[in-house]
Amino acid sequence: MSLHLPPPLRHWRKASALVLPLILSACQSDVMNPAGDIAKQQAHLVIVATLLMLIIVVPVMLLIVLFAWRYRASANAHYEPEWHHSTQLELLIWSAPLLIIIALGSVTWVTTHLLDPFRPLDRVKEGHPIAAGTKPLEIEVVALDWKWLFIYPEQGVASVNEVALPVDRPVHFSITASSVMNSFYIPAVAGQIYAMPGMTTQLNAVINKTGKYEGFSANYSGAGFSHMRFAALGVNQGDFDAWVSKAKGEGGNLDAATYLKLEQPSEADPVRHFAAVQGDLFDRVVNLCVRSGKMCVNQMMALDAKGGTGKAGTFNVAQLTYDKNGREAITPIVPGQQADLDKAFVRAMCDPNAKMAGPLLPEGQKPANASTAPAKAPRQSELSLLAPARSTHS
Repeated sequence: MSLHLPPPLRHWRKASALVLPLILSACQSDVMNPAGDIAKQQAHLVIVATLLMLIIVVPVMLLIVLFAWRYRASANAHYEPEWHHSTQLELLIWSAPLLIIIALGSVTWVTTHLLDPFRPLDRVKEGHPIAAGTKPLEIEVVALDWKWLFIYPEQGVASVNEVALPVDRPVHFSITASSVMNSFYIPAVAGQIYAMPGMTTQLNAVINKTGKYEGFSANYSGAGFSHMRFAALGVNQGDFDAWVSKAKGEGGNLDAATYLKLEQPSEADPVRHFAAVQGDLFDRVVNLCVRSGKMCVNQMMALDAKGGTGKAGTFNVAQLTYDKNGREAITPIVPGQQADLDKAFVRAMCDPNAKMAGPLLPEGQKPANASTAPAKAPRQSELSLLAPARSTHS
């Protein structure tokens, strides 16, 4: 026996048949159906927190309807204008939310520390602890305008807008940015963590399923933000080795000069690979000194730790200003006066093997009082202030 519906209902049924799959497709999103153990634990926390809150939300919504119906104008409900207190209601009103808050706070406290992105992993997935001596894959991440650079220091390769992750192998990300703050986020693998210039953040994660997933920046960073997306490839170890070999075969060299061109703002960049990477490039990116001649942040910190360089250092540092793209400009201490070349020795300390060249001027411009004689080289005691130091995580 067929059911005959009026035309409006028949149209509604057709529309619902089209809309329902779209609604249900959201249930298969990477956030709630992830491919990595960390993201899976985070999704479980979201579900637990939601259910705990629904213990309060659902009764409140039902009571709103019940009260509206029970005390409607035509109900002739019992009227008690002098009523002002009920111990039973007070216990119910305060105890139930308090218990929910205690339970929710306890769960959140434990999982927040357990899922700390800086904390090394103790398992690759449920029931599979990490074997003793297992070394995580190191990946250095640089958020550029508006693309992502991934450096594999152990493999000696790099890629733009594509990162390959071996399945069931712990991965340690070191993350920074070239200019403005961004947010590194692969929903299928782990939660987001900020990428900030002049410092590094960390993320320990693992992927447990092969496939192609999407990563992106979750923090607005300018005009090309909407195109700041990359492919995250979950691959087995053999395919990962093949991916590294492909990068070595088709890519160029990523040195400081290439990086300075790469960091210039661009949108919707294609995937590209680099067969070799300058060894200290990531450290120089973090310390804001990729461009030759710039004092690195860790060098300045080493000087400060030794008590500074006195008036000469103050004189020199005050002259140099840097914009976000690394271009340099000279600002005299006293307007209208040219800097004294003999006092500008701090820049030479960045490279003990280089001769003193004085302050850096715009290309083609020479100082009015420049001498043809070579400038004095810094004393050895001055150079010793710059003990090599790697950047530390902030």
